[in-house]
Amino acid sequence: MEARDKTLIQDCLDGRVNAFEELIAPYQDRLYNTLYRMLGNAEDAAELFQEAMIRVFRGLGSYQGDSSFYTWLYRIVLNVAFTHRRRHRLRVVSVESVAGGGVLDFTDQDEAIRPGRSLEDRETRDVIERALADVPEVYRAVLVLKDVEGLKYEEIAEILDVPIGTVRSRLHRARCEMRDRLQPYLDSGTI
Repeated sequence: MEARDKTLIQDCLDGRVNAFEELIAPYQDRLYNTLYRMLGNAEDAAELFQEAMIRVFRGLGSYQGDSSFYTWLYRIVLNVAFTHRRRHRLRVVSVESVAGGGVLDFTDQDEAIRPGRSLEDRETRDVIERALADVPEVYRAVLVLKDVEGLKYEEIAEILDVPIGTVRSRLHRARCEMRDRLQPYLDSGTI
């Protein structure tokens, strides 16, 4: 565990009010973005981020440092997301979030000014959103952590508390699921 995190955790446990905010600050954007990618809704992501941070704060005393603090945080955030999805059976993930918060650019610049392009782009995003939403949650989590967040297999295995082989097989399965769902659209030239 980093000395900074260790010191701030102890400060939190000792009752220093601002220590928790300092402790979470370097991680909060990535954690929120992961929630947003998993849920596809900014309001839900913000609400669940708060819920996760409450769980983190309450559980800080149980953190033993066996894994990195960041990994421990990620695990809590993903567990909150999984629980929420099971309760609400949400099936929407934003393509903008999968694209790293930006807009997917499928054409040359000259093509982008063509009338109707915006509508076509929206339709493409909708197709990809539906395909990603249909990928089972356990595969989607690995896909988001690896292909969107750019985490290493070892980090994902630690976060999800599964062997590296399981991470690799789930990622392969997730990519196959996406390919199978998008293939009819690719074949027809829709996307």
